[in-house]
Amino acid sequence: MERTPALKPLLLLDLDGVLRSWLPTPPHIAEVEGWAGTGEVIPEALALVRLARRRCFVALLSDATTRLEDDLALLGLDTEFDAVFHSARLGLAKPDPALYRRVLDELGCSTGVFCDDTEENAVAATAAGLDGVHVPDTAALRKALAVRGLVPATVLLVLPDRDEAEELAAELLEAGWGPCAVHRDMLAGEDDAEDVDWVVELTTAPDGLPASAHRAELDELAERHDGFTGDH
Repeated sequence: MERTPALKPLLLLDLDGVLRSWLPTPPHIAEVEGWAGTGEVIPEALALVRLARRRCFVALLSDATTRLEDDLALLGLDTEFDAVFHSARLGLAKPDPALYRRVLDELGCSTGVFCDDTEENAVAATAAGLDGVHVPDTAALRKALAVRGLVPATVLLVLPDRDEAEELAAELLEAGWGPCAVHRDMLAGEDDAEDVDWVVELTTAPDGLPASAHRAELDELAERHDGFTGDH
């Protein structure tokens, strides 16, 4: 088993409910499809995984059957993790603390961050020496990673108009956001100097958290100004 690079923090992620979702299904069918189907990827969560891999050794930990590797390939996730663990191979299942200790031992780590959409599993991970975090949705996952410095703190508000960008930056600065620097940015692939956007750079929020912990709020703000958000 590949061990984590010495200077990289470990991030363990559950699959179902964190990176994979299932369409609403009657309970008697859902129970069967939970074992037989592949579900679908949550795009926003996958984007977070890719950001986190720049800073972390990212491993998947799932209560899954021996089909997991095939499912990951079908979902296009087979190259998105540095290591994959599943209960069928380890002979243990969440929330058994022995499972988390086994994974830490195989990776040669003393601790790490573990994110799961089931609170019981996150609590058990904490008892086993991990920083267990309950992430019921993608917004919670983003906040968990942002406050721990596992994804970039900065969010870019990209707007089409300079005056509007500067006005919004002033409002955000007064509200306690920082640094609210404004600069112009040519979109990738554009070759016309007229086709530029104006970027408001935000790193810290008024509550002292990284701006990226408030991504959903900033997404809505950008949309109201006919813009969008980006990562630094």
